[in-house]
Amino acid sequence: MSALQNRRFVLIKRPTDMVQRTDFEFSTGPAGEPGPGEVLLRVLYLSLDPAMRGWMNESKSYIPPVGLGEVMRAIGLGRVVASNDPSLRSGDCATGLTGVQDYAVVAAKNLNKVDSNLPLPRYLGALGGTGLTAYFGLLEVGQPKPGETVVVSGAAGATGSVVGQIARIQGCRAVGIAGGAAKCRYLTEELGFDAAIDYKSEDVRAALSRHCPDGVNVFFDNVGGEILDVVLAQLARKARVVLCGAISQYNNRADVRGPKNYLSLVINSARMEGFIVFNYAQRYGEGIQALATWLAEGKIKAREDIVEGLENFPETFLKLFRGENFGKLIIKVADE
Repeated sequence: MSALQNRRFVLIKRPTDMVQRTDFEFSTGPAGEPGPGEVLLRVLYLSLDPAMRGWMNESKSYIPPVGLGEVMRAIGLGRVVASNDPSLRSGDCATGLTGVQDYAVVAAKNLNKVDSNLPLPRYLGALGGTGLTAYFGLLEVGQPKPGETVVVSGAAGATGSVVGQIARIQGCRAVGIAGGAAKCRYLTEELGFDAAIDYKSEDVRAALSRHCPDGVNVFFDNVGGEILDVVLAQLARKARVVLCGAISQYNNRADVRGPKNYLSLVINSARMEGFIVFNYAQRYGEGIQALATWLAEGKIKAREDIVEGLENFPETFLKLFRGENFGKLIIKVADE
């Protein structure tokens, strides 16, 4: 295995705002050797997620920060090159925390074997963490009821797009907030959203009043900031606000903007709750089975935005914060 060369991105500086290439060291060295109970994965695809920005900060969170000098943490999908565990054999494909590198030595118990007969990138999107985030966040935290109106910010993204489609499956109206006419058309014409609001060209407050005349029953928020404030002002009685993320604030470390309209929760007897998909790890099988069934039945459609080249990681990651990705953002590291 020592002949295998491993390129990797190591975090060497904690970003204070937007991530830069100089926050990492891109180096090459020998791939590791798997020990007892471990496997060596050839990473094929990497999932790029907004949460990765938070993992770079040295602050209390649901998971320890990436240490300086450590390979940048990321969820990946790879093919087993060598195995010292009977649960995975050479040639099997699996997902887990691989890091931003070509090869990863990972404990087999921390990997999830996947069916290589399906499109592999899907296991990092609709059948992976983003799909599960949508599934548990909406159904368990948002608790939508038939006939209610569900509003989703970041609706054309990997998680938001699945949230809106699950809302429709549950008999709800789905209203998406996204950036750009193309993304809004995608929501209504391809994914079946009842309405889409282009925050780049529309008055979001006026559009919400028009599309949600009886108020917002469930708001699934991926954006935070001004969008959160605007939707809070439109809540219906007993509404549920699901805090999944706040991508508008992740690079704003000096002056994080919290909600100004939080008293709307009091006025409308509403609640706002944050969640982490890891809270539901024991139920991932349930979620994947439901999502796979809906995908097979055509009730959910998925889209991946795949960029080639491990070496392009820093620049590709920034697409998330510029609203440039269209669907689940993934880096292709190697041919399948």
